[in-house]
Amino acid sequence: MAIRITGTGSYIPSIVEKNEDFYNHQFLNADGTSIDSPNEIIVKKFEAITGIQERRYVNEKQLNSDIAFIAATKAIEDAGIDKESLDYIIVAHNYGDIKYNTEQSDTVPSIASRVKHLLQIKNPKCVGYDLLFGCPGWIEGVIQANAFITAGIAKRCLVIGSETLSRVIDKHDRDSMIYSDGAGAVIIEKNDEKGGILAHETATYALDEAHFIFFGETNNPEITDQRRYIKMYGRKIYEFALSNVPMALKSCLEKSGKSITDVKKILIHQANEKMDEAIVKRFYKLYQMKMPQGIMPMSINRLGNSSVATVPTLLDIILKDQLENQEINKGDIIMLASVGAGMNINAIVYQY
Repeated sequence: MAIRITGTGSYIPSIVEKNEDFYNHQFLNADGTSIDSPNEIIVKKFEAITGIQERRYVNEKQLNSDIAFIAATKAIEDAGIDKESLDYIIVAHNYGDIKYNTEQSDTVPSIASRVKHLLQIKNPKCVGYDLLFGCPGWIEGVIQANAFITAGIAKRCLVIGSETLSRVIDKHDRDSMIYSDGAGAVIIEKNDEKGGILAHETATYALDEAHFIFFGETNNPEITDQRRYIKMYGRKIYEFALSNVPMALKSCLEKSGKSITDVKKILIHQANEKMDEAIVKRFYKLYQMKMPQGIMPMSINRLGNSSVATVPTLLDIILKDQLENQEINKGDIIMLASVGAGMNINAIVYQY
């Protein structure tokens, strides 16, 4: 018996925002002063660091709950299950539903309840709740689903990671180019096959790290409204991730009883290509090994950073043969990992 992912689904928005589209933006420093570089240079430096060439945004009519519903529908269809058999709907997000060109986030009812409504599930014992855990939220949702099933509280769960970060970006902040929209979903259940979730690890660092990612004012001092935008201390996050994520990966792998040489893929939160590569290299260095080529699939170059949606979306497009030169085969040991606001870190060792 194993607790396994039996279906996956994702939604990649249709609006493509390329790096060149930022050439006409007015980027400002945090103190409101002008940046002493032309936008073309700013954008080129940004691409060299993050690996992002383009990102996806939802259209003006779409909400976070809408795209979560689309990804959920695909996962349910892929698993071939009756939606009424779901015991839990767990939706990881951070900013709720935010209508286009508005200031207020809407989280009541929960996004999970909205998804259940859109799915038209009648079963009242199908419980829906939201999970706010920064970018690692979807992986944490999978860990919680695993716990529910292990404890006998549930048999089948739907776990979704969905976000519309385009609604909370400050267009005068260079970091706004990182963020994107998207949704990914999986069905988690117990079945007779081997493998599945072998081990997991979670940690929260909040002494000095709690406000590395926060909601703050626009960089433009001429804007006097009360809106707040997603902000971060990029250098502090980079240093934190490199210091802590490799050790979390090692701890999780040791719990699983598997060897580093067994790992075929590491699906890490698509936050920043250079940072992710440095994390995985440092992880392998803990075993006196070099990072194997092709071990770390990346989608950030065309999808950007959609927070909780990056890992489930990446998993889905690999399983659906939509990522060039990447595949996951039966029996493969993979690792899922993320780092984000909290500051939270988590990881899963999984056997397909």
